[in-house]
Amino acid sequence: MKRTLVKHALASTAAQDSILIEGWVRTRRDSKNFSFLEVNDGSSLASVQVIADAGIPGYEDISRMSTGASVAVCGRLVESPGKQKWEIQATSLKLVGTSPESYPLQKKGHSPEFLRTIAHLRPRTNLFGAVFRTRSRIAAAVHQFFTERDFFWVHTPIITASDCEGAGEMFHVTTLDPLADNKSYDRDFFGKAASLTVSGQLEGETFACALSNIYTFGPTFRAENSNTSRHAAEFWMIEPEMAFCDIYGDMEIAEAFIKHIANTMLADESGDFDFFCKFVDKGLRARLEEVSSKPFVRCSYTEAIDIMLASGEKFDYPPVWGMDLQTEHERFLTERHFKSPVIVYNYPREIKPFYMRLNEDEKTVTAMDVLVPGIGEIIGGSQREERLDVLEGNIARLGMDAEAYYWYNDLRRYGTVPHAGFGVGFERLIMFVTGVQNIRDVLPYPRTPRNCEF
Repeated sequence: MKRTLVKHALASTAAQDSILIEGWVRTRRDSKNFSFLEVNDGSSLASVQVIADAGIPGYEDISRMSTGASVAVCGRLVESPGKQKWEIQATSLKLVGTSPESYPLQKKGHSPEFLRTIAHLRPRTNLFGAVFRTRSRIAAAVHQFFTERDFFWVHTPIITASDCEGAGEMFHVTTLDPLADNKSYDRDFFGKAASLTVSGQLEGETFACALSNIYTFGPTFRAENSNTSRHAAEFWMIEPEMAFCDIYGDMEIAEAFIKHIANTMLADESGDFDFFCKFVDKGLRARLEEVSSKPFVRCSYTEAIDIMLASGEKFDYPPVWGMDLQTEHERFLTERHFKSPVIVYNYPREIKPFYMRLNEDEKTVTAMDVLVPGIGEIIGGSQREERLDVLEGNIARLGMDAEAYYWYNDLRRYGTVPHAGFGVGFERLIMFVTGVQNIRDVLPYPRTPRNCEF
């Protein structure tokens, strides 16, 4: 008999005489001559109710089919007189794996902090099952968006010898004994300093300057000692790059992308989105509908600073031209001033990386950030500097190793073109569509300072 997923059984349009469900017991209630089992296989938020009469094959093990135990149920899918549409009238039961009373996910509320200590079991809970099913759906939506627009998915390296951001907050990759003295890269595996990537952008640009439109989607790493709800040492990044594109085209693609993700979530009929709206963030649906329906405001960085200075608002970090925007600034602009998503562009040169295109004022670069209500910054991007002399000047001004970027400069030496792109943290995207406030709760196994469990 072929296995039927719980989600397909619950969505059935007709009764079925013979069905096999395999999953884990959520609860069991016993009466004198029969038992009720709630069985979930992870395919949906909802469980299926099983009615097992005493005397059917396997019923002798019913007392061991406790919360957390795995079972296989054969039976008939019939209309239910209860709240659910369908239930299973069991014809046989099989206990696949027992679960003792020490099983930590008994039927009671558990805090996210506790569940992080049992990350190997937390996907069995309603919240985390919904989060990680959503993560899968949104990943599919990312690929759909770019595929429909003729982008090619490029797999950029995880191990790299270049530092995209120039901040130095990288994890080093070596085969040398870290405690030994007199280390020399000549004896190391790659013969040079190597690190885990902080971004696939630079390598992505090389492919954009050959294939026109590409995107990367993979893991990235930051050795930033920030123990906050928005930072992790390992996370996933989506980074499209477009040749023959300027900052304005970059903003158009970024806006379309965020609307696509919001619409994907609003169209979800699995029950997961409804769960988030009811139990995680009651304002989630309205916020996503606002993002989906409203045009994104374009506002220069200088205009944004002037708006905040004239507002009379008391900020923890008073806005000053030349400083980066803080989350409180971003949320003020989106939630209180414009009351819509905002794209802030043309940031001061001194606070942005070397690869961003210098504007004619020579004080600002063509950087842009997409800000959304409830989150703040969700996308950061720019038009890249395509002029060889200006790029070489940036590298020299910042004291960077010009030889290490010879290949990057070659893109400007051989057939240079205007090109632009952006990056969006996948986990921040999942936080945006679920209302979950801590990045640790949208990563299967979060890596943060002093934490590398599992």
